[in-house]
Amino acid sequence: MNMRYDTSKLPPFSLLEEPLLTFNPEDTLLDVNPLRGIVQNGAYSSSIFPTYTPELRIATIGPVSGWKNLRNLVDTLRSNHAPTDRKQYVPGFRGFENTFNIPLVAAKISEAHIKLPDDLGSLGAEGPPHIRLLNALRTGIQCLALARDHFDVVLVHLPDDWQSAFRAPGFDVHDTLKAIGAGYSIPTQVINDRVFSFGYKASLAWRLSIALYVKAGGIPWKLAPLEGVPENTAYIGLAYALRGNPKDARYVTCCSQVFDADGGGMQFVAFEARDPVRDIEDVRRNPFLSRNDMRAVLARSLALYQSRNGGLLPRRLVIHKTTSFKSEELDGALDALSAIREVECVEVSSNSGWRGVWLQENLNPASQKRSEPDGYPVPRGTILQRSGNAALVWVAGNAPRAASRGDYYQGGKSIPRPLNIVRYAGLGPIELTAFEALALTKMDWNNDALYDPVPVTIRYSQRLAKTIANVPTLPGNAYAYRLFM
Repeated sequence: MNMRYDTSKLPPFSLLEEPLLTFNPEDTLLDVNPLRGIVQNGAYSSSIFPTYTPELRIATIGPVSGWKNLRNLVDTLRSNHAPTDRKQYVPGFRGFENTFNIPLVAAKISEAHIKLPDDLGSLGAEGPPHIRLLNALRTGIQCLALARDHFDVVLVHLPDDWQSAFRAPGFDVHDTLKAIGAGYSIPTQVINDRVFSFGYKASLAWRLSIALYVKAGGIPWKLAPLEGVPENTAYIGLAYALRGNPKDARYVTCCSQVFDADGGGMQFVAFEARDPVRDIEDVRRNPFLSRNDMRAVLARSLALYQSRNGGLLPRRLVIHKTTSFKSEELDGALDALSAIREVECVEVSSNSGWRGVWLQENLNPASQKRSEPDGYPVPRGTILQRSGNAALVWVAGNAPRAASRGDYYQGGKSIPRPLNIVRYAGLGPIELTAFEALALTKMDWNNDALYDPVPVTIRYSQRLAKTIANVPTLPGNAYAYRLFM
């Protein structure tokens, strides 16, 4: 078969700039690497956070045998550590106080430290292991609530010896603990035995310290203003989870809210769909809401935005979800958001089925040598436009600007797959939609990585949807994300 090359080749690609992060409200302290930015500039809220949180106070829950390990862990976070892994990306850790401008201390009263028996069988009253553990954790959080003025974050040690109680039908210990804590507005940090033996101390200190700082109310970094993105742009992420008997299944829908274009104001609406699921097999393949449910959940989300912004509406609103938008969902969204000038409904899928290899061009035309694959993957930010409303964007890839020297590929393994971006409503260049998704991959404060595989709108809403699906008793209220990290 004879096929002409110029009729079969892919469309041209382009490269998006690595989004900048800001480390002060004036947007004058910038970097693309979040850890390097903190080292050089301090955390975003480091100048004001100590005025209302002069010390970050740690409460604890765990078995008596793990108490020494918890103390040593806190000492690790207070100490200096040189990087021993990801050396091109991770800077040295200078101790919690030098890094975040506040000391890390243990809560000073004994009531803030709940010691549990080592033997799982001695926890709580009679019942299966997971019920015993559930009762012990609930009692512990209730006791801590009485001493709430004396601590900021709770370290909860769940040892490997208790693994038989971590999961049961309709029960997940992590999700249940987060839900219990959320009911009392108490942020928790789960610690397992692997943390105590983790060999890369600098990485451990960065990850855990950032998480504790955020859970206490601090802001490590934000997105710098994105070129081309209108002011007063807001983002919503939708995630669906089935809850209940499959024969009478209903969705619980979580809205992750990154209210501002800089990634601030992360709160959630936990919403349970009212309309029953008609075709369970169909919605397992492509979850979606009815027009009424979509209108209701977005109306609640918009009301939450207005309550935080003096009653003002965003000029532009971008809605992300991982599956296609059905026509009734689009109708419901436009019903609820009719007062907003610009609305975009965007599918952000990580299962595109595509791969890409970066080729090094042969610059010597005299030689007949062909282009060869580079030693690193395609650059992060590569975009291949498929149509006016669809594009592939590589959020995973080579990011040399984030490295201290040379190239840097996060993870260092496999050929990265792109996100598939499809816009179902909205106008403007698809490159801007892709650039926003790329930028929002840098706003997951629950780790120390350069980026997450998906935008924070998707990641956070998925986490909360999973939690509230596993914990039916969690009220459908608005919550701060830090309670579920």
